[in-house]
Order: sequence, then structure tokens, then C-alpha cells
Amino acid sequence: MKSGFKHLFTHFFVLTFFALAALAYFYPVLQGQALYQSDIVQYRGMAQEQEEFRREFKEEPYWTNSAFGGMPTYQLGARYPHDYIKQLDHLIRFLPRPADYLFLYFLSFYILMCCMKVGWRMAVFGALAFGFSAYLIIIFGAGHNAKAHALGYLPMVMAGIILVFRKKYIWGFLLTALAMALEIQANHYQMTYYFGLLVVILGVAYLIDAIRKGVLKHYFVSVGLLILAVALGVVTNATALLATQEYAAWSTRGPSALTLDPEGNPKEATTGLDFDYITQYSYGITESLNIWAARLFGGGSIESLGEDSHTYEYLIDQGVPRSQALEFSNNLQLYWGEQPGVAGPAYVGAIVLLLFVMGFFLVRGRPKWWLVGGFVLSLLLSWGKNLGWFTQLMIDYVPLYDKFRAVSSAQVILEFCAPVLAVLALWHFFSPNVSDRRKQKALLISAGSFLALGLVLLLFKSAFSFEGTSDGLLKQYYPEDLVAMIVRDREAVYVADILRSMLFTLLTTGVLWFHLKGKLRENLALIALGTLLVFDLVGIDRRYINADDFVPERRMNAPIVRSAADQAILRDSSVYRVFNIEEGPNGARTSYFHQSLGGYHAAKPGRMQDLFQYHIYRNNRQVLSMLNTKYLIRSDENGSPTVSMNPDAMGNAWFVRSLQAVPDADAAILALDTLAVAQSAIFNSSDFPDVQPRKFELDSLAEIELEVYQPNRLRYQLKNNNEGLAVFSEMYYPNGWNAYLDGEKVPHFRVNYALRAMEVPAGIHWVEFRFEPEVITQGSKYVLAGSVALLLLFLTAIGREFLLWRRGKLKAEQ
Repeated sequence: MKSGFKHLFTHFFVLTFFALAALAYFYPVLQGQALYQSDIVQYRGMAQEQEEFRREFKEEPYWTNSAFGGMPTYQLGARYPHDYIKQLDHLIRFLPRPADYLFLYFLSFYILMCCMKVGWRMAVFGALAFGFSAYLIIIFGAGHNAKAHALGYLPMVMAGIILVFRKKYIWGFLLTALAMALEIQANHYQMTYYFGLLVVILGVAYLIDAIRKGVLKHYFVSVGLLILAVALGVVTNATALLATQEYAAWSTRGPSALTLDPEGNPKEATTGLDFDYITQYSYGITESLNIWAARLFGGGSIESLGEDSHTYEYLIDQGVPRSQALEFSNNLQLYWGEQPGVAGPAYVGAIVLLLFVMGFFLVRGRPKWWLVGGFVLSLLLSWGKNLGWFTQLMIDYVPLYDKFRAVSSAQVILEFCAPVLAVLALWHFFSPNVSDRRKQKALLISAGSFLALGLVLLLFKSAFSFEGTSDGLLKQYYPEDLVAMIVRDREAVYVADILRSMLFTLLTTGVLWFHLKGKLRENLALIALGTLLVFDLVGIDRRYINADDFVPERRMNAPIVRSAADQAILRDSSVYRVFNIEEGPNGARTSYFHQSLGGYHAAKPGRMQDLFQYHIYRNNRQVLSMLNTKYLIRSDENGSPTVSMNPDAMGNAWFVRSLQAVPDADAAILALDTLAVAQSAIFNSSDFPDVQPRKFELDSLAEIELEVYQPNRLRYQLKNNNEGLAVFSEMYYPNGWNAYLDGEKVPHFRVNYALRAMEVPAGIHWVEFRFEPEVITQGSKYVLAGSVALLLLFLTAIGREFLLWRRGKLKAEQ
């Protein structure tokens, strides 16, 4: 019992240390500041209408009209009934953001290391190596919180898997189920998917080991338990998963109904994203060496060198004022790799990689092979179009691979594998069961390899031009001499960071060598290594995320300021849409104040994207009008936003004279080139076989008035002396929107490729559209059942442990 309390105290001390370390790195949060995150600003624009609805009505809308003409809020932070896993997640991430995510990194990796039985001191070392890994810190700057959230729980999932394979079936099952529930709740399925690929490699390694040792029964029992654990984790997130699956089919991630491109030519059929889009962000093969030397290819797209740069000296020599020279030198375009742009390098660390390679020589058996295999797979996937045949193989034969873009993100696998094997290598290095000869050989080969790599890169740096793809654009705006100075700065940071990594390699080798020779005890060696590790990783991290990136919290709470154009538009109290021509479909600033045609999301509504590509980009004003786009925002010659009104905006709804049939989606979208939307509507007869083409007598006095507007409820009064077809300038979404005529549910259908329509009898009537997604009702039942089952299983396991402890105590007393 005393031993148990000692372990609890140790873990409590470690978690306190992690919390303090996270707060120390992000110390401005203690001063009432918040990290400025561009993606979060965009998210707030998208979610503003949702937030306002919550405050006023104390419920979820599940739909917003503020972006892309209308879309579900399933991927905009929607809150679901019985989401107890999210509440648990909030308890775990109790620190202010983004310190909460850094704490999660530390905690989750520490749990994994403890489950791998390496000792708490080395577990802390591993947690620091994982948590301060450059990529995991840099993503905060862009606001990739969901990605950080998902990456934080991955080590915990792996901990549960490892426990099950170690025959700790009960607690392994429960930890896997709980961690998987938290992981799915984090809502970044691309990270979870990549981790799944690593789990497949681990499973193969364990299978081979089980065959060799003749323990296949244990292997299949373990796999069966893990499948059940994952299923339980899935069930506790059923609402979010089902809703996402439903929306994905309607989004750009789903299959397109179109077979012709905007020019009318056949286009390649695909059920996912196309190759070019998937591989737009592909790591260069040589560029991947920046996991060892951070600024080998310049670092981030924008780097700050200040006065310590050739560019600064050149500008001063040219008589440029110091303040202007310094500002320019703090925003240098140093990145010269193959990607369109990067926030920073995926630096794993010279120390971590040294230990990782040592692990190849010191660690034996399955852990080495699945970790090395995962590391290699990560590199191959991240190269994307630079290893096109392999990427195409994955797209063609690996399920769901074509649903995700930015393959460079696959390097998160090696960000995980490297510190795990590094800690195992350290554990073996300090173990008396490993001969000094093996340790010495592993150390010298590993250190020699990296030092040789550094020397080769230095000696043959002339093989690189240090010129980037953006240099042509730079030369259009700046003198060639200035661009030449930027190139020299790229070369300078290349040399500096190689020397830096070589220095940390030498220092780490020295510490391990002194320990090997008995001149440095294990604890002191660990403290020295931990100190070097923090200096190495944090030194790189602070180049990209530091106190300068924080702003007053109130600025992030209200990050978008009204312009004069916004104020002018908001004087109009009617319901309409706004199109910001400068933003196009890829910005959510306008969504913060208005119902916008644009937005900011990785999975846009598919049909709105089609309308942009086939019509709006081509200045088809009729399409803008049928979407009730009443105001257009564009920039004047000074770059200030100005407003113009579209006098042809069709309003919230209108009656048409005819309903025409077209055979398929291609015909539907191409017909909008010539369709007089004020007079006629078209429908796809293959999607709506029960609808028939018709002509209607249009009453000149007929009118439709929108009486009630809420994002999830629209109520219209219709007056028409004749039967009519009402077209509504709202996006047709087949799952959840129900139409009611005078209180009775009636069918409605899609017209003009994207809008809602319904036939209305003569007279005065009320039509109401309500968003009543069945997926929320059904999913919530599964979530409640899964959460109760998980809780009962945990209580049963705790009760069992108590009974076993009580029985052991009674035996001891006897």
C-alpha cells in the first residue's frame, strides 16, 4: 500500500511539473493574453451566428446561414446531447489555451511511457521530447487546435493497445476505449487516420512475433478486445460521427454528381479529392532532413533574423532607415523548399534523432520494428507527389486515403515514433543488462552518422541554389541585389542550423560517453540530457511561437472589426446575402457580420463550390441573384472595402412561371448559363422522379414574405390567387430540413442545382422550414448507451481491484 501511495505521489508531482512547464512556455496566458491564431479568427467568423443563437435561445441551431449560403454546424463546434466525453476532455485540459494542449501532449505521452515500463524519469524525458517537438508547437500559431487536440490523445490510445498486448486485458481495454473516445471527440480524423496506419504496422509486428513464439491465441484475443474497445469509443461519439458522415457526402469530400467540367468537357470521376489537391503540400525528399537541422530549407515561409542578417546590412548600406530595415529583416521569405508555404520546419530534434538511431542498435524485437516501420512510412507518405507512384498506390488501394489533403501532415507519425524509440534506447543504454560494448558501438555509430551527415551537407552546400519558387515574384518587387541578400541569408541559416545540430549531437554524445565510463551517474546524466533536450527543442519552438504572438484576450474574443462597408450593409434589416469579391469562397471575415457566400472550411458544401467554379467565377450575375446576394464588397484603388448593391437580387423567395426538367446534374448546372431564374426553375428528373414539369399562371400581385428568420427555422407567408411554384433562396440539404404547409409536413425538392422549391396551392398560406436533423436524435441514443456502458465497466474494474487488494490484505493479516 505504501508503494502505491508513493507511485501516486510521484505521478502527482510529475503532472504538476507538466502543468508548470506548459504555463511557463505560454506564460502570457497568465497575464490575460491569448495566442493570436489566424484559423481561429476564421472559425469565429464561421461560428458567430451559431454563438449568437446559443446566447439568445439556449439551444443548438445545427445550421448556419452565415457561410457558403448555408451549411450544418456539425464541423463548427456543434454541441450534442449526452456528450460526456467532451466534458471529461474539458476536465483534462483545465489550463488556459494553448497551455492545455501542451499539457495534454506531456500527460498522454507520459502515460504511454509508463505503460511501456521505462521508469518515470525517462517517461518525463520522453514527454518533453514529444511535447516540445517543433511541429506540435508550430501548429498552434496557425490555429490548428483540432489537430493538436487529436495528436495529444494518440499516445494514450497507443498506451491502451500496449497494455492489452501485455496481457493487462481489463485496464488495457478500458484505457483504449476511453482514449479512443477522447481521440475521436477531438475531431481531426486525418490525424486519427494516420495513427491507424501506424497501428496496422504495430499489429503486423505483433503478429509476426506471435507466430514465432506460438502465442496466436493471445494475439487474436488482444485484437478482438481492441476492436471492441475502439467500437465502444466510436459509440460514445456516434452523434458527431454520423453527422459528419452525413455532411461529408454533401461536401467537397464526397462524390460529385458532375461528369463535365465548366467548359463542358468530360472530367475524371472520383469519389474523393484529386491527386493534385491531395499532394499540393508534399515534402521534398531532401527537405525532410529538416527534422534534424531546422532551417535546412529556410525554416518557415516568413523568418525573423533582424539585425543579424545580410539583408539588414544591405538595406542599411543603401540608406534605408533602421526601423524599415529591421521590419523587412523580421519578415524574410527564407523558405525555399517545394511546398507552397510552411509555418515552420517539422524539427524533431538532434538529440531525439541521435537516440532514435541508437535505438536501432540497442532495442530488439517488435518495438524497434514497428517504430522504425512507422517512421519510414511517415516519410514516404509525406513526400506525396515527389514519390508519386507510392502516393498513387495509397490513393488507389488504401481505403479513405483520398479523403485527406496535405500529405506533409503524415510526418506526425514520425513525430510520435522518434521520441518513443529514443526513450527505449535511453532505457537500454542505462540498463545493466546491455553490454558496454553494444552501448559504445551504438553511440559511436549513431553520433558518427549524424556528424558525417552534417559535414557532407556543409562541404557540398554548393549543390544547392538556395533559390525558392517565390523568388521570381520577389524580383518583380525588389532589386535583384536585395533578393541576392535574401538568398545569402538562406545559406547562412542553413550553415548555422547544421552546426547547431552537430553541437547538440556532440554534447549529447559527451554526456552518454561520460556515463558509460562511470564518470556521470544515471540521474545526473538524465538531468543533463533533459536540459540539453529542452534547450534544443524550445530554442527552435520559440522562433515560431513566443510572447510576441500573444494579444489581449478581448481581441481574440472579438477578432474582427466592422469596416465602413459592414456598417453600411448592416443598416439594412432585411434578410439577404453578401458576397465579398476579394475573399471569394475562401474567407470567413464577411461571415462574422453577414450571411455570406464564402467561408473558411476544409470541406465546403459541394454544390456551392460547383456554383463558384461553373458560374460565379465567370461573373454569372443571375446565379448571384438567385442566391439573394443583395450586396457586393470589393476593394477600391486604395484597398479599402466598398459596397455596391445588386438590384436584381431575387429576395428570400419568389414564384416562377414554369418548372422544367433536365436529365442529370450536368444539365442542371449548365442550364444556369441561360436560365431566366426570375421566370423559370429547373429540376433534375433523375433525382426527383415524382416531380413533373409544369407551367404556372403567375399572378402579378402574388408575393412571399419572410416573417420569421432563425438559422434553423424560416417562416414565410405566401399570397397567390393561383397554384404556384415557390423557389426559396436557401441551400437544399436533403437530411434534416423539413417543410410544413400551414402546419402540415409536405415534400419539397431541389431546383436550380442548389435551391429549395415546393408547390403551393392558391390562397394565403404559411410555409415553414425547420432544421430537424434525425441524425442528432438517433446518434444521441447511441452516445448515452455507450457512455453508460463505459462508466459501468470502469466502476466494475475499480471494484474488482478493490476486492483483490482487500483479499490480499486479509491474507497478509492471517
